[in-house]
Amino acid sequence: MSPEPLRLFHTWSQFEPFGRMNGYDNLLPSTLLVNFLKLSWFATCFALMLANVVYAEQSNWPEAWFKPAQTAGQLNINTFTQSPSLDGLGLPTVEHRLPDNPVVLVPLDDIGRHGGTARIISLDSGMLYSPEGLVTISPDHKSILPNLAESWRYSEDGLQLTMKLRKGLKWSDGQPLTAADCLFMTNDLQLNPDYQPVTPLILRGLELTAPDPWTLVYKFDQPSPLFINYMAQVPELFLAPKHYFAQHHPRYSDAEQISERMREKGFISWSTFIRANLQLRIEDSIEKPTVRAFKPSKFTPTVNRYDRNPYYFKVDPEGQQLPYIDTIEAEIVSEGAVAVAKASNGQLDFAAFTMPTQDIPLLKLGELSSDIKVNIWRRLHGSDLVIQPNYNHSNEKLQTLYWDVRFRRALSIAINRIEMNDIIYFGRGTPRQVTVIPESDYFEAHFATAYTQFDTTEANKLLDELKLYDTDGDDLREYADGSKLTITVEYVDTETPKQMSMELIVGYWQAVGIDVRQKLIDRGLQYVRAIAGEMEMTVWHADRTTDVLFPITPDFWVPRVIAASTSMWNEWARWHLTEGRLGEPPPPEIKQLQDWADQLSKTLKQSERIRLGKLILASNAENVWSIGTIGLAPHPVVVSERLKNVVEEGLWGWDTRWTLPYHPATWYLDR
Repeated sequence: MSPEPLRLFHTWSQFEPFGRMNGYDNLLPSTLLVNFLKLSWFATCFALMLANVVYAEQSNWPEAWFKPAQTAGQLNINTFTQSPSLDGLGLPTVEHRLPDNPVVLVPLDDIGRHGGTARIISLDSGMLYSPEGLVTISPDHKSILPNLAESWRYSEDGLQLTMKLRKGLKWSDGQPLTAADCLFMTNDLQLNPDYQPVTPLILRGLELTAPDPWTLVYKFDQPSPLFINYMAQVPELFLAPKHYFAQHHPRYSDAEQISERMREKGFISWSTFIRANLQLRIEDSIEKPTVRAFKPSKFTPTVNRYDRNPYYFKVDPEGQQLPYIDTIEAEIVSEGAVAVAKASNGQLDFAAFTMPTQDIPLLKLGELSSDIKVNIWRRLHGSDLVIQPNYNHSNEKLQTLYWDVRFRRALSIAINRIEMNDIIYFGRGTPRQVTVIPESDYFEAHFATAYTQFDTTEANKLLDELKLYDTDGDDLREYADGSKLTITVEYVDTETPKQMSMELIVGYWQAVGIDVRQKLIDRGLQYVRAIAGEMEMTVWHADRTTDVLFPITPDFWVPRVIAASTSMWNEWARWHLTEGRLGEPPPPEIKQLQDWADQLSKTLKQSERIRLGKLILASNAENVWSIGTIGLAPHPVVVSERLKNVVEEGLWGWDTRWTLPYHPATWYLDR
């Protein structure tokens, strides 16, 4: 066996003792260890070689992806065709189903052909069943482009945004899509306290009117130049089919009849029903019209089915109505290992959301025996693991300790990020703090490297300065008064390799005398305990690192929202949200961060936004408010040989809605 795989084998084989520490028997050996032991040394070496990907911007992406999409009229496309699956269904002609001037999407490689059923796992439904909003996101991860709206303009003072909708747009049931659908979603739902008791920060002070069916006028009480980013990233929050939901809304239908209908359906109110329907969590969602490329047609305990939307508003350069694929069969699989097995055996056409980094070798081996290609995208997470001390915890001694920057710096430099990168990410991640991606206008290299050096000597020195000594000879430090110092990290093992990372971090921190315990919890409990501020420490993954989201939601750097993912400082966030009525007043340093974030969202000058954003990120670099580990990590995206037009390298994450900039409506099946 060659020296490098042997070293990795010995390192991986030490995982199990970490998982048994401190009596947390629910911490089982990682899937990486299990998979590694199953592979022969030759297969492992070969798989690691295959996984040795160098990230590079794909050079053959169409230039059209980075500009406002052209229309059929601009390209002189006068003839349109539909999928044969729609023939004989009694629908209007394709010309009558398309808008007045259809949007033209340019495919990555080839003009596709209609037909076929794509096989996926249900959690990947959103990857093919991508959202369609008034505007959309460019593959450069920062530009906002027209979509359902053909144009928009801001007033010079940033207090008004005027949008023009494309004429002739239709919902999947053939009903017209007009400004009324946007008015309904914003005024009757998002700004209605009976539907949403707490208005999101970005929507506060908003007034929406429509002078005609194709014009929307958004008025703000303060400049909101980045509101357009929010519209692009969460497009579902800006339009809904009024003609469908009006029957369930007391403003448009009899309230008593609605209440009776809700009781029959098992809902406590019309608002909970509409929310569940919009989120596709109930069978009634099948009836809801959509503007997406696919519409739900069947929900069962084992499979969800999505069929092509016959009124989808986009075509390809030859006038073929998109999407190319006719049907998506999304199998409901609860075990991640089952999803990985299906993907590696060629039983899926697309698999990504449930594909863990640590299973890249196993998936790469599947390329040898199955008709699949394992593309390695780059996660946009500034850090796959964000360690979050709870500065507002009720334990005052722990709270005081957290607030001392020497303790945070000691914890950070006690982490051996290079070893973590080798063990978990095959050396393909980047050791870094929690900050934006390098492509961001807000990025500075030192934001990522601050206090990331592995230095246990300095860490021990800082801990000694805090008078944290081992007074009882158990190799673990106590408080200065001799009482026990323990920290419990509660977290959900989701999306990124959190459990594997924490197994290593527990070892690193115990090596410098910090008694850290880890505890896996489910997502529901994470939400409850995070919101209540009850966890001593937790972890999440840092998205919101692109220029789409960072300037409007800098939530890993500033206490401004209360969320399960950012639970470091909920009392300070509550104070900010309620303008001091609730929560706790933050220290001056934190108040400054909040002020910078407020200014960042309002300033009209890009240069000033960048200055403010860098001040926020510089504060995190200096103060280590949260602790980062490995970011920009490799993410496996498994594609069957028959699925075409999928990019080989992409940016994977929430900011850009995973596949949204890469136009899955243009993916096709060649057999």
